[in-house]
Amino acid sequence: MLKKACLVAAIVAGLCVSLPAQSPRRVRAGDWPELRGPNRDGKSVEKGLISTWQLNGENFLWRVPGGGRSTPIVMGNRVYVQNPTGRGPTLQERILALDADTGKTIWEYRFNIFQSDVPAHRIAWASPAADPETGNIYALSGGAQVIALSPDGKLLWERSFGEEFAAFTTHGGRTMSPVVDGDLVIVSAAVSNWGSAAARAHRFIALDKRTGEVVYVSNPGGRPYDTAYAPPLITTVNGMRLLIDGLGDGAVHAIKVQTGEKVWSLPLAKRAINTGVAVSGSTVFFSHGDENLEGVELGLIGAVDGAQTGNLNLEMAKWTTKGIEFSFSSPIVDGTRLYQIDNGSTLRAYDTNTGKQLWSLPLGQAQKASPVLADGKIYVGTDGGVFFIVRPGADKGEILSRVELPNSTNSCCGSEGTPEQILGNAAISRGRIYFMSSDAVYAIGSRRATSPSGFAVNEPAAGAPGPPAHLQVVPTELNLDPGQSVRLKARLFDAQGRFIREEPGATWSLEGLEGTVTNGTLTIANKPVQQAGLILANFGGLTGEARARVAHPLPWTEDFESYADGSIPPGWANTVPGRLLVATLDGQKVLHKEPLDTIFQRARTFIGPTYWSDYTFQADVRSNERRRQMADIGITAQRYSLVLYGTSQQLKIEPWEPETQRTVKKPFAWKPNAWYRLKLRVENLPDGQVRARGKAWPAGDPEPAEWTIEMLDPIGNRQGAPGLFLNAPFGAYLDNFSLTKN
Repeated sequence: MLKKACLVAAIVAGLCVSLPAQSPRRVRAGDWPELRGPNRDGKSVEKGLISTWQLNGENFLWRVPGGGRSTPIVMGNRVYVQNPTGRGPTLQERILALDADTGKTIWEYRFNIFQSDVPAHRIAWASPAADPETGNIYALSGGAQVIALSPDGKLLWERSFGEEFAAFTTHGGRTMSPVVDGDLVIVSAAVSNWGSAAARAHRFIALDKRTGEVVYVSNPGGRPYDTAYAPPLITTVNGMRLLIDGLGDGAVHAIKVQTGEKVWSLPLAKRAINTGVAVSGSTVFFSHGDENLEGVELGLIGAVDGAQTGNLNLEMAKWTTKGIEFSFSSPIVDGTRLYQIDNGSTLRAYDTNTGKQLWSLPLGQAQKASPVLADGKIYVGTDGGVFFIVRPGADKGEILSRVELPNSTNSCCGSEGTPEQILGNAAISRGRIYFMSSDAVYAIGSRRATSPSGFAVNEPAAGAPGPPAHLQVVPTELNLDPGQSVRLKARLFDAQGRFIREEPGATWSLEGLEGTVTNGTLTIANKPVQQAGLILANFGGLTGEARARVAHPLPWTEDFESYADGSIPPGWANTVPGRLLVATLDGQKVLHKEPLDTIFQRARTFIGPTYWSDYTFQADVRSNERRRQMADIGITAQRYSLVLYGTSQQLKIEPWEPETQRTVKKPFAWKPNAWYRLKLRVENLPDGQVRARGKAWPAGDPEPAEWTIEMLDPIGNRQGAPGLFLNAPFGAYLDNFSLTKN
C-alpha cells in the first residue's frame, strides 16, 4: 500500500491532487534527468566537450568510491546515483546525491531489499529519474519498490510492488529505470496480481508523481520469458504521444503515455528485450540479441514504421538484419546513421534508410553500456573497464581517447582484480561527463562548469483534444481498510490519448465490493471481511474501472472452510501462476499448492497490506514427498519469512533469501505428509532494530514455551505484508492461519 506520507508530499507539492495531465515538458539546458538524457535518446546538444582525458591527469575532475551498475543523472549542480552500500548483513541500495563540482556527498537515502530473489551482486541495476518540474527523485529498487524523494533526500512516498503486485525479481536483477512524464512516473515489472490481473505479465505501472497513486496499469503484451530492463523512449508520432519499449515477452510495444492503451506491438524474440529503441520521425529502430522467432541465427536489428497500429510482424518492417547480437546496449540515431554496440563490444554504424552496415569499430570483448552522442563524439565504457571517446564519421569511427580504469578492489559486482567494469551509461552536463564504474563514480571534462541557457527540451503543451474516447478512473488500484473512504476521479481522454477533463457527471457502480459510491467518493462497508472487486464509472457510452481489495483487520483467522474447492480468497497476489487453490484434504478445507514442474513451483504470495507492523503470523503446513525430496514452506510477516526447508531439514528466518549472511538457520527434523505449525513474530524495537522470532512444532503437540529461532536485524524492515513462501514441485498444503497484533 501507498505509504501514508501524503502530508509530506503536500508540504512539498502544495496539495495531494493532480495537475493537468499534459502541460509543456521543459528540461533545462545542462540537465540530464534520466538514464538516456533529456530526450531519452542518448544524445546531448552540448558543445565544446573534451576529446581526451587521463586518469588523475588531463581533464580528470574527481573519483568518489562507491560503484554500481547504473547511470548517473544530473540536475543543476547535483549528481544522483543509485548503487549498493554496505556488505553482507548491512547491504542496501541507496540514492546518493553528490556535488557536481567536487563529488562531495550532499545526502544519501538507504533502503532495503526484501522478499526478492535478486542476488547481492546484481542489485541497484536501475538508474534514478528526476522530475524537471519539482526536482523530485524517483527510484525503482531491485525488489520492485518505487521510492519518491525530495531534492533534499526526504521520503515523499513509496510503493512496494514486490508485495502489492508480487513482482518477479529474479536472479538476473534486471530492473527498468523509471521515466517521468508530465504528472506520471512510469515503471515496469513482471507482476502477478489478483482477479483479471492474476496472470503473470510484464506490465507498465504509471503513478501520480506527487502522491504515488496508481493511475494506470498497462498490459500490452503476452506472458514474459524473463525480466527485462529496456529503457523506455517517449516520442510523438502523427500527433500521438507514445511510450515505446521492449518487455519480457520478447516484443516491442507502443502505448499511449497518459492512458496506457496499447497502440501496437511487434514480436521480435523468444527471450526478453533489454535494448531500448531509437526513433527518427516515425521510424522506430529496434534490436535484440537472443533467439529469433524463425531460423537459427541469434540477434536482430531493424526498423519499422511506428505510425502503424495493432499487432505488427517483421514482414511489416522497413528493413532487418539478423545474425548480430545486440542484447544490452541501446542504439542512437545521428542523422542518417544509426549507431549500436553489439555484445562483443563492436561499435557498428548503419544507414537508417536501408539498414546497410557502413562501418564497424572493435572496442572490447563484452558490452552492457549504451553509447552517448554529444558534440559529434560518442562517449561509452565497456565491461572490460575501458572508457572510450570516439568520433563517428560517414565511413569510419576514430578512437580519440582510450582510458583503462584501475583494477577493482571493491566491486559492486564481484569483479575484483580486473579493471573496474563500466556497465552503465555516461551522463553529459554543463561541459562534464559523469559515469559510474563497478567501484566508483567518475567526473571528467571542464574544470569550470559551463552555463548553458534555455532548455534542452521545450515541448509545447498538447493541442486541443478531440471528443472523448477513453475513460480512466484514478486511483486505479486501491488497497483499503473496512470503513475507509477515498475520492475517485473519472478522467476523459480523446483518441490520441490527450487529456480532456475530469468528468463530474460520471455514474458509478460496484462489482464484488460491499460499499457505496456517492459523487465519486467510495466508502467501503465497515465489516471485518476480506473482499476485492471493481469500481465502475460510466459516461457518454464509455466505461472505466478501478480495482480495490479490502484487508481483513487484525485479529484475523482463516481455515478456508467457507471457500469452494478451486477458489482463492479475494485479493491475494500471485496465486494463479503457482496454482494455489482451496482444496479438500482428509475431509477438511486447506490451501493447496498444486504440483508443478515449471518455474512457478517456487512462488511468493502476499495476502494483506504492506503497512502492517508488529504482528504475529501462525499457520499449519504440510509437505508431500517424492524421490526423497520435500517442499520448502514458509510464512511471511513484515518482510521476514520463517521457512521450513524440507530436503535440507532446516528452519530459517530470512528477509532476503539470496543474501545468506543475514539468514538465521537451525537444523530442524520434520516429516512429509504430517502437519507442522509455524509461528512468526516480528517486533519493531525502539533503537531502530527489528526482532523476528520463530517456532515450529508438530501441529498436534503443545506449543513450545521457547522460541526456536531468533533474528535481530540492525537495518530492519519496519512494516510489510503477510505472505507465503513455497517451493513445492510435488505440492504442499497450508491451513489454520492466525494473524494477531503483538
